Amino acid sequence: QVQLVESGGGLVQAGGSLRLSCAASGRTFSSYQLGWFRQAPEKEREFVAAISQSGSTTTYADSMKGRFTISRDNAKNTMYLQMNDLKPEDTAVYLCAARVAFATSYNYWGQGTQVTVSS
Repeated sequence: QVQLVESGGGLVQAGGSLRLSCAASGRTFSSYQLGWFRQAPEKEREFVAAISQSGSTTTYADSMKGRFTISRDNAKNTMYLQMNDLKPEDTAVYLCAARVAFATSYNYWGQGTQVTVSS
């Protein structure tokens, strides 16, 4: 099991940057594959990025490639999402998620942190 808590959201102008954090409880943080998702009003939750247990492999949604960077620090039980060149369409609640390597879907979720990008 793992408990996830996001932080770092806020209000920024278009073109600005934010760094989101996802702090995890437990002592088996490195056992989980991790991911970031976002959900905007009137839209379905969408995938943002994912990272392997060791951090050696990362995956991004096409719209986020080149702007967002996912990373993790297993010693601190924390995952990060560096977001650069933010756009108004990035406005959403950002959630972190976790799953064991063999799982078919993410089964642990944080409550989310709000990111608002003004034009």
